[in-house]
Amino acid sequence: MKLSTGVEWSLHCCVVLSQADRPVPAARLAELHGVSKTYLAKHLQSLARANLIVPAEGRDGGYALTRGPGAITVLDVVQAVDGTQPAFRCTEIRQQGILAAPPEQCVSACGIAKVMAAAEQAWRASLSGVTIADLAATLDINQLKNILAAS
Repeated sequence: MKLSTGVEWSLHCCVVLSQADRPVPAARLAELHGVSKTYLAKHLQSLARANLIVPAEGRDGGYALTRGPGAITVLDVVQAVDGTQPAFRCTEIRQQGILAAPPEQCVSACGIAKVMAAAEQAWRASLSGVTIADLAATLDINQLKNILAAS
């Protein structure tokens, strides 16, 4: 399963937002991670459209999580950034070419499609079992909070 770099960036931003006492501007999030503000802004918009973060109004603006970090899963972020389409799409090539199987042998998914679907389900289940709070627990939160407080 290939994920975009936007997924990584978005997950890191959600972890930062989970520890922030106030909304964090996009420029600050980009600076904290050493990434392009323009490219990051696209992903922040995707997170906002998925109702995972909310833009704050006002002079300083910024972003905040829409709910507690324990209620946002890694899968939520992956789907917000990269979409919900399955990683594998069966094109039924088993019914084409010289080796084409007759239609009556193709009434259910082939072994390849079944194993890919099972892998997709396992992958999604794994990602849905990990929250932003879980990710934040793996970091030096004191350092992050000190950096955010200095902002």
